[in-house]
Amino acid sequence: MGRIFEKRKYKMFARYDRMAKAFTKIGREIALAVKAGGPDPAYNPRLRMAIQNGKGVNMPKDRVEAAIKRAVAKDSGSFEEVLYEGYGPHGIAMMVECASDNLNRTVANIRHIFRDGGGTLGNSGSVGFMFERKGVFKIAADRISDADAFELEFIDHGLEEFEKHEDEYVLTTSFETFGKLQKALEDAKVETKSAELHYLPTTRTELTEDQAKEVLELIESLEADDDVLAVHHTLQ
Repeated sequence: MGRIFEKRKYKMFARYDRMAKAFTKIGREIALAVKAGGPDPAYNPRLRMAIQNGKGVNMPKDRVEAAIKRAVAKDSGSFEEVLYEGYGPHGIAMMVECASDNLNRTVANIRHIFRDGGGTLGNSGSVGFMFERKGVFKIAADRISDADAFELEFIDHGLEEFEKHEDEYVLTTSFETFGKLQKALEDAKVETKSAELHYLPTTRTELTEDQAKEVLELIESLEADDDVLAVHHTLQ
């Protein structure tokens, strides 16, 4: 019984830890959104996107509102967006998006994580040419009753790719038409699980299982850092 209890306790703490990290990242997204477009989501599509992403990870409404108030009180000036580029093990290219209130700390941490994970932090532009900036929306499958009709309706609003992955649909659009598609989905009252801008690789590299495990361990270490918002890579 004791071993079972310890296992359950570990799973519970691991779940809370993941949730805390997700809330921290959403809080930083909100701070950046407020800094860019103000605290009113009605006039700030980026803030609406951050709030929706908060809902997607079950962030309580009062936590979201508190994050907005903190961002207004601090004028959000302390956070900066920064993008790091590098290579993981076996030549896998990586783009690491961060939100930082201390760039010296952040770059030191990212460089340390890359080095310990068998990778190398590169210069700006070293791997960026391998990626395209795209908008990615995720919608629960049960929210779309007629997939063909849905796809036809939103092609005129910038929808480029429309695929079903297990229990959700993934919509892809260009960086330039991200806002247009976001507004069209909002106007049609389509609830999204998440709406994000990603760096999608133009080509991917396939590795052996053991090699891929090394890369995934590095990605996991990067994602665990509080300053990291997202990690994009070329691993197949």
